[in-house]
Amino acid sequence: MINIVPQIANILVDKKWTMATAESCTGGLVSATLTDFSGSSAWFSGAIVAYSNEVKISLLKVPEITIKEHGAVSEQTVRAMAEGVCKTIGTDIGLSLSGVAGPTGGSPEKPVGTVWMGWHINGATYSKKFLFSGDRMSVKQQSLQKILEQLLEILRQS
Repeated sequence: MINIVPQIANILVDKKWTMATAESCTGGLVSATLTDFSGSSAWFSGAIVAYSNEVKISLLKVPEITIKEHGAVSEQTVRAMAEGVCKTIGTDIGLSLSGVAGPTGGSPEKPVGTVWMGWHINGATYSKKFLFSGDRMSVKQQSLQKILEQLLEILRQS
């Protein structure tokens, strides 16, 4: 993890891009990790911890119908969250996560450990589903690691 953030920072500084996060299941863990890096104010603009559907709808502009039809833990929702945080905060990049960290809340369709992630990068939106194992903190830590690894991979291809 320690090596990922400086690599992300270097790319963002070189491109003069800024980033924001929209977090649900991680509760601010991603933004806390990013801002632990000295100098992050040059590229990290802010975060919205959108734990409730109401916050997803009101602040991130996720269409209510999206949550009703697909649920908060869905590809459609995280894509809208990533795009919405960019618009709300005014950044080039938006990261989003929504999942079931457990130990309760799972279903056959979305078992505990299911996490959808979204990346909106300079106009393009990506999303991916992951299934993690372990306790609540383990799911959150794995989510943090994976979203940053995937971001770095996307940035390297940009």
